[in-house]
Amino acid sequence: MIMFYFFASHLEMLWGPFRLMDSHLVLMTIGTLFAGWSSWFFIWRWRRCLPKDRGRAHTHTSAASVGKPTGAGFLMALVLVPVCLLVVPMSFKMLGAIDCLVLAMFTGFLDDRSHLPWGEYRKGMLDLIVAVLGTLVLCENHSMILWLPFVKGSFVVTPWLFVPFGSVLLWFSINATNCSDGVDGLAGSLTLLSLFTLGGILYGVVGHAKIAAYLLVPHNPEGAAWAVLVFTASGGLAGYLWHNAEPSRILMGDAGSRYLGLLVGMAVLVSGNPFLILVVAPMVLLNGGLGLVKLVLLRGLRGLGATTDCGPDEKDVVARGQAIIIHWLGNVRFPLHDHCRKNLGWSNAQVLMRFLLLQIFLTPIFMILFLKVR
Repeated sequence: MIMFYFFASHLEMLWGPFRLMDSHLVLMTIGTLFAGWSSWFFIWRWRRCLPKDRGRAHTHTSAASVGKPTGAGFLMALVLVPVCLLVVPMSFKMLGAIDCLVLAMFTGFLDDRSHLPWGEYRKGMLDLIVAVLGTLVLCENHSMILWLPFVKGSFVVTPWLFVPFGSVLLWFSINATNCSDGVDGLAGSLTLLSLFTLGGILYGVVGHAKIAAYLLVPHNPEGAAWAVLVFTASGGLAGYLWHNAEPSRILMGDAGSRYLGLLVGMAVLVSGNPFLILVVAPMVLLNGGLGLVKLVLLRGLRGLGATTDCGPDEKDVVARGQAIIIHWLGNVRFPLHDHCRKNLGWSNAQVLMRFLLLQIFLTPIFMILFLKVR
């Protein structure tokens, strides 16, 4: 396994500039460019090996995607692995995280290539297994140091708390990203912004001892290494987006959306602040996550009201809860991009540009609130 970071001192004897290979900034640049070119090249070259999209039920204009190559996330992840082995400073935790990303990709790819779509419960359970594994890899059965918005100082969280709550965050990130995939370039572009933001935070804030101390956040010595991984994955995603621009010729499928959603969630947990997902992915959560919340609440209330030991008073509370949810969200289609296209008459290009602009404006505002108002 040849890794530039660990062999930089030896390579320097062959050629002086090789000493730069122990710079995280240089490794980020090399990884981003190399992964971007490789993803762009191999996705197009091997597109005929990918399964064909079969469309999505209850999705506006989904028929336009039927028959296109899908599952490009499979190739994105396969390209990412060898590039990461070259440029990312490796540890057992990092290797475990990459394994989880590949596992998430495979669960999505198997669904992409299946003749019959997998049920939501089957996919949800597989996502939960991947999320739990990812959280276990990150904590390594040790307590984690977290920081929160609007509160000074840090907190020590035991694995018994970190694993269940971290798993919920990863599961939600996976599925919110998956639900946002329905407009050419939308999920990929929003996630690309999220990854660039996370990479900057991991490298320039939590990964930098002096800046972390100035901003009163815990310093993570592995933050810069994670930034290399995040930026390298960003390059691979950018290479795919070249082929996904409207009108798209290739789709990333569940193989891509699940792997990218897991990466965003894991990077958020590594940053030490689980609420940072609101900063880096506000439109992904609003677009796909709000629909998940509505679905979970309605089904949970429906199940509670159907229990035999539920009395009249409890049934009345359940009915009121359902009425409130339906009143506020009943007329809104989810994912939200479908509502904008069908109910508001936005074109795909308008959805993409306006969602991107909203995330570009919201992220720095939330960043200031989270980092400075403490």
